[in-house]
Amino acid sequence: MNTEHKPGPSEFWDEFYSERQRVWSGKPNGALMREVSMISPGRAIDLGCGEGADAIWLAERGWTVTGVDISAVALGRAAAHAAEAGVADRVTWLVSDLAEWEPEQTYDLVTASFLHSPIEMPRERILLAGTRAVAPGGTLFVVGHTAFPPWARHAHDDAHMPSADELAASLGLRAADWELETSTSEGREATGPEGQTAVLTDAVLTARRLAS
Repeated sequence: MNTEHKPGPSEFWDEFYSERQRVWSGKPNGALMREVSMISPGRAIDLGCGEGADAIWLAERGWTVTGVDISAVALGRAAAHAAEAGVADRVTWLVSDLAEWEPEQTYDLVTASFLHSPIEMPRERILLAGTRAVAPGGTLFVVGHTAFPPWARHAHDDAHMPSADELAASLGLRAADWELETSTSEGREATGPEGQTAVLTDAVLTARRLAS
């Protein structure tokens, strides 16, 4: 009998974040900064917020933000970083398994930056739920890899990574209901956890739900 313990998603991610004092750079995503900087602040939700850099950046610019992640360890760090930045009162941190998440309200901005996982995760289903969370006139922002970084620990390296256009199609962002403001691929230099460097290509999607 195989009695090997297989961690569940929350346990996996808590262990992942516990391996280091800080996993990510602490800097907000550059594409998010570019795409969102001209939008008037309102209510935002960041799906898979990790240690909170994007959510904190939004809060610093006047947004009222909900940051959602499955890892209580990550959100503990995010809350500490928000307090250090002086925006703790503008961010609510929610521990939730996005695989089972459904929005209970709508938001002026729904963001998901690099919502990928080394273990099974229904990314498209989560992003579809994200589209349902966008208020009329609100914005959906998604940025993701078109191929995993060479240092990634992903078990599904052969999985198809959609382009921004493919993602827009799979999410049903029809012209009658949505305006695609950005749907592109762009390269950037990146540094891995052990100092490795690579040029990565990201799929960037920004869409606005039509007010009508």
